[in-house]
Amino acid sequence: MIRHTVVFRLNHPKGSQAEAAFLKAADILIAIPGVEKFEKLSQVSPKNDFSFGFSMEFANQAAYDFYNTHPDHVAFVQGRWIPEVAKFLEIDYVALA
Repeated sequence: MIRHTVVFRLNHPKGSQAEAAFLKAADILIAIPGVEKFEKLSQVSPKNDFSFGFSMEFANQAAYDFYNTHPDHVAFVQGRWIPEVAKFLEIDYVALA
């Protein structure tokens, strides 16, 4: 299992319609085959300047690779993520034995 996570800050003002529209647009990722346990998260720690997070799981590397190249993911990254995200950190985890 691979847990794919990303924390990020948007270019939009906090609480704005543009912020809400971005978060709603991310729902397209839920329907990509292989995506499991998708969550949209609000970051609450004062220890960093990120605002939100996405977390999802994949059964294996093949499912993760399929997601990364899926047209809906690619379109979201190109059309929404790149122009609207100011800063991000992506981390992918596998469980230790």
